[in-house]
Amino acid sequence: MDIFTQLAEEKIKQAIKNGEFDQLQGKGKPLKCEDLSHLPEDLRMSYRMMKNSGYLPEEVILQKELVSLRDMIKACQDDSEKERLEKRLSEKQLRFQMLMEKRQLTKSHMYKKYQHKLNRLF
Repeated sequence: MDIFTQLAEEKIKQAIKNGEFDQLQGKGKPLKCEDLSHLPEDLRMSYRMMKNSGYLPEEVILQKELVSLRDMIKACQDDSEKERLEKRLSEKQLRFQMLMEKRQLTKSHMYKKYQHKLNRLF
């Protein structure tokens, strides 16, 4: 064990002894385990950090925009507005496909497993 690990361990033991961890939120409850196995290993920590900070990955934002645009197109009565929305939809779909290819998420086992469900939703 290096010196920093020993110092950290000593501080933690002292905090436990002083009761500093007694009033922590969620004490005595099981931890929520997140399954990030569908993500490439090098992206897992960054995704966890983004999630904890309230940030959404770009592909999730794009998927939400795609759903929203499709709903707007269905509800649209004006042909010129509908055409403009369809153009935006095509651009977003292309951006999403490029992003998925870049991140190689389409090659992951989990994506292949749920691809038909995702296609049905989006």
